[in-house]
Amino acid sequence: MRRDTRLGGLKDRIAGLTGWRRLALAFGLGVLTTAALPPVHAVPVLLLTLPLLLWLADGTARPRQAFLVGWVFGLGHFASGLYWISNALLIDPTRFGWMIPFAVGGLGALLGLFPAAAVAVARLAGTTGPGRVMLFAAAWTVFEWVRGWVLTGFPWNPLASVWMPADTVLQSTALIGTYGLSLLTALAFAMPAVLGDRAAGAVRTVAAAWGVLAVLTLWGGWRLATAEVATVPGAVLRVVQPNISQHEKWKADQRDANLMTHVELSQRDGFADLTAVIWPETAASFAINTDAPRRHLAALAAPPGGVLLTGAPRVTPPGEQPFRIWNSLVALNGDAAIVGSYDKMHLVPFGEYVPLRGILPIDKITPGSTDFSFGEGPRLMSVPGLPPAGPLVCYEVIFPGAIVLDPAHRPGWLLNVTNDGWYGISAGPYQHFATSRLRAVEEGLPLVRAANTGISGVIDPYGRVVASLALGTQGIIDSSLPAALAPTPYARGGNAVPLTLALLLGGCALWLRPRRLELFDSV
Repeated sequence: MRRDTRLGGLKDRIAGLTGWRRLALAFGLGVLTTAALPPVHAVPVLLLTLPLLLWLADGTARPRQAFLVGWVFGLGHFASGLYWISNALLIDPTRFGWMIPFAVGGLGALLGLFPAAAVAVARLAGTTGPGRVMLFAAAWTVFEWVRGWVLTGFPWNPLASVWMPADTVLQSTALIGTYGLSLLTALAFAMPAVLGDRAAGAVRTVAAAWGVLAVLTLWGGWRLATAEVATVPGAVLRVVQPNISQHEKWKADQRDANLMTHVELSQRDGFADLTAVIWPETAASFAINTDAPRRHLAALAAPPGGVLLTGAPRVTPPGEQPFRIWNSLVALNGDAAIVGSYDKMHLVPFGEYVPLRGILPIDKITPGSTDFSFGEGPRLMSVPGLPPAGPLVCYEVIFPGAIVLDPAHRPGWLLNVTNDGWYGISAGPYQHFATSRLRAVEEGLPLVRAANTGISGVIDPYGRVVASLALGTQGIIDSSLPAALAPTPYARGGNAVPLTLALLLGGCALWLRPRRLELFDSV
């Protein structure tokens, strides 16, 4: 009881904050929450930040004030978590440096609307009891899902990614997906807010919330203990990480030297035994379908009887109109013939194209004046000597449930090529690599990742890193290809699984509203 009194007093002080003090604390809590994400993984900070966020909301008089608290929290969280975007704008500071406040602060302000909505919805359940925590977790999950598709979507840094050091916890995404793990994480870490309510049974309520996560963790441990991952017979891959500075990558006088760096790394010892060599996004920094001389140079990296898989721009052939350009992944054989291709379908706004170009008088950040065109969508890519691949260019890997559209024709593996050289030595590449691991567990598919400056790696279908190259290093990875598992429950049900759980939890939360509890007490 003494503990409840102390926590109740603390809650009263937090909830009693007003004006700039309330908003300053909300902003600080958002920034501190970022420390739970990769690469820091200070997960216990969530035990402080999420309950205090709810206590701040408890002190508001109406949902719109709670919305403001949640928005300031989200602004602090996303602006600090996405600071690395500024590095991309500093590649050419004279042209794009002025955009940094708008890119980091503006994006943080926009993304902050989603946790703001979750906090406002939670406020509808009242200021005490587990119902508001349950509604908060459910709303957080629904709005995290909405963030994944509205305005083209940007589901970066889902709450589930705080668990990357804990393989046993990550296994739950095979059942309920990334959004489902975010739901359980929000529920468990926010539930200690009830300890300030001075109500009986609060400790049992917190224990119950953590018990669900504990059961799934135990299941994850059993799953890993009994895991047996076969390899695809005869498949030997070489992932090339050239570590070429973004400042040098597109210079005309460096283009051929950069190309030969890729070729030389590809032809190191063991080259004749390979099935495929994999280069990063736009490793071939020329129009691969029209620049035949350089395409033949790149084909020197295709092993005998095998293929080179490389990111490269692809353009409309000469004489065809209108002129278009695609950010592509292509397969080249030793004769420099293109034997497979995929065009990126999920382009980066302002990075690869400018939305509302007729209104906004700005350039895209990537080189060239022509916007990239959108590819046709997720599909299989046939690769000679290997199972069909699920191609993912750059941040296409961050979208849960958008990997396989036809469960009857699943890929045998996921192939992600990216150029995180834009972001330098920062948190961005670590966060990007983390979400790649989530896709592997969700789908039960191995994932191979080639990045220009890191982090490259081979990930098995349980999300475990088989081999990797660190950020900012040059080298190669030689690895067999792990075999795929049978479709996971999440792979079969997609995002309908976590959304159903969120709606059920939200329904229970509304049932447990204080007014209903008071009604039961009076019967």
